[in-house]
Amino acid sequence: MEKIIIDKLKKTLDKLKNLKPPVIEESNIESNKEKFAKGIIARDFGINEWDWPQGIGLYGINKLQKINFLDNNEFFYNWFKNNLNIGLPSKNVNTTAPLLTLIDLCDKFKEDEFEELCIEWANWLMNELPKTKEGGFQHVTTSLTDRNGIILNEEQVWIDTLFMMVLFLNKMGIKYNRQDWIEESIYQVSFHIKYLYEKKNGLFYHGWSFIENNNFGEIFWCRGNSWFTLGIIEFIESCGERLDEGIKRFFLMTYKAQVDALVKLQSEEGGWHTVLNDSTSYLEVSGTAGIVAGIYKGLQLQILEEKYEVIAKKGLEFILKNIDEDGTVLNVSGGTGIGMDKEHYKNIIIAPMAYGQSLTIVALAEALKHFQKLKI
Repeated sequence: MEKIIIDKLKKTLDKLKNLKPPVIEESNIESNKEKFAKGIIARDFGINEWDWPQGIGLYGINKLQKINFLDNNEFFYNWFKNNLNIGLPSKNVNTTAPLLTLIDLCDKFKEDEFEELCIEWANWLMNELPKTKEGGFQHVTTSLTDRNGIILNEEQVWIDTLFMMVLFLNKMGIKYNRQDWIEESIYQVSFHIKYLYEKKNGLFYHGWSFIENNNFGEIFWCRGNSWFTLGIIEFIESCGERLDEGIKRFFLMTYKAQVDALVKLQSEEGGWHTVLNDSTSYLEVSGTAGIVAGIYKGLQLQILEEKYEVIAKKGLEFILKNIDEDGTVLNVSGGTGIGMDKEHYKNIIIAPMAYGQSLTIVALAEALKHFQKLKI
């Protein structure tokens, strides 16, 4: 199994670093509402743009860097330098994602502009990012047609924010010993659990609106849930001893309850459906990969019992079957805005995406660490 994983990792990594966007015609938003609703946004594709799909892509490569799986320093340096030379898009939740990797590279590259950018962005999200009622990070995103514009998504809270922004703020707080940044990141995790976690079944909704006082279509979206499964363990690891034991226990109990809920919804094939509780929706690989990675991390940290290994391995086998010979990760859903019904999620396009490659890499890397640990 380890040999297969290593082979797939190399191919998936190579594909990610060279991922090209398809030719997508751009025009005004009014004439392309249907395309946008299906997740067809040109900048989301490929690896070169500065936005969340590519940011999560970098995160996966960085995971391999941390376990000394090939040297990617030249790729990282060129990627960030090229984007800074071109000019960055608007500051928002999604465009924060590349900084999740950049903060880890500051000490390595000793580039003042890298470090200054991370500090500038952290100060911005603390002091200028729009906040919802009760001080939640409002899920502001990039304009669909203008990378320099924004969509405010007023008074909206999305599960994606935990991974795209809150993890970065926590890492910054730890690195620079900024207790206010650390405490804000902890508050944001608690806040998102409060408004997005469904106690009746242990799953997470995609979003919450303070204007409508509801969870939109009350959909349990696969990739959205995976942002928590993997993200909460990453967050706890990042905090280390800076996390109060009571809060840590609360986070871990929520994680375990969610994993138990996910176990019940795993398909016979090993993957999870894009709408978790709708077996007529397609099996989706990026969300499955995030869930599998989160379960393997839980096993390694002995948060989860050994019985969950069967679940993780079944998911891993599903993921491996969905990696093409050239390293393309198949059956990945496109960028997904909040919908009011299941059909919205079921109609999102399937296409090779940087975050699909990346989350698959993370799942394979965590599986590899788990198998190697069992041998020790």
